[in-house]
Amino acid sequence: MSDLLDPSRRARDTLDSDQSRPLTASGHLRRRQLVSRLIEASHTVSALLAVAVLTIVVYSVASRGASALSIDFLTKGPPVLPDTPGGGIAPEIIGTALLMVMATLIAMPVGILIALYLTEFAGPRLARVIRLALDLMNGLPTIVVGLFVFGLLVVGHYQSGFAGALALAIIMLPLIARATQEVLLRVPSDLREAADALGVSRWRTVRGVILPTARGGIMTATVLALARASGETAPLIFTCSIFSNTVSLHIFGQAVPNIPVYIFNASEAADPYGFARAWGAGLVLLLFILVASLGARMLLTDRRSASGGSGLA
Repeated sequence: MSDLLDPSRRARDTLDSDQSRPLTASGHLRRRQLVSRLIEASHTVSALLAVAVLTIVVYSVASRGASALSIDFLTKGPPVLPDTPGGGIAPEIIGTALLMVMATLIAMPVGILIALYLTEFAGPRLARVIRLALDLMNGLPTIVVGLFVFGLLVVGHYQSGFAGALALAIIMLPLIARATQEVLLRVPSDLREAADALGVSRWRTVRGVILPTARGGIMTATVLALARASGETAPLIFTCSIFSNTVSLHIFGQAVPNIPVYIFNASEAADPYGFARAWGAGLVLLLFILVASLGARMLLTDRRSASGGSGLA
């Protein structure tokens, strides 16, 4: 009788009897497991599809451009006369490297300063506005960037290597800034607090503690942005497409030969030899992008290993 009047004991007995029963899957659990398997399978198929597309593109370019690769192709310029076999893309390789160096020198300092301001000095409301502006810049069509620089520097003047480098720098800027911001946010707050406890100024903390800690990640972000911008053609058509087969250091008044525009021009010309050279130039550009991307990943991995897996890179 006392057991019937004691609700707590009756609840304990019911719980003990429930725990002694074997666990069986309910309909909800089976449905969740099915949905989980379907989503996992869709993710696997999507990843395999992306790898397959990349493999097809690489194989297509390599199979058509491998026959054009040679020492002469990398060290000589295009032939003077059309419909002539032989020749190479040495001026275009040098010009592309020059454009990318100039674009990096423009975009990298500005991107790092923007990231530092976002993480160390800006208020929450202003930081949201700047991040939104960077995301919009990152999604801006590159042909619009080329048209903007065309109206800014080319109209009324001449196409130039500096105009092309500036267009590429605008493309690289949001990538460097956003990636560097994420790297700086991963720097342990203990380092900042220790510097504050020693009475170090904020700028000296940034210069002596935060930047050295995040150096590997910043370099990785820069290399990835470099690989992203190196294949852009639309901005260079507006700003740096009328060039000769010689590279000049007069970058503010003369266009610089570059691989993307050369591929565009050679593929549009009625020259079978030029078309073959265009495939070879595409293979060279593809190899550069692949090497740069793999180098960035290796740099990121080495940096994480050196930092004990803290993810500062």
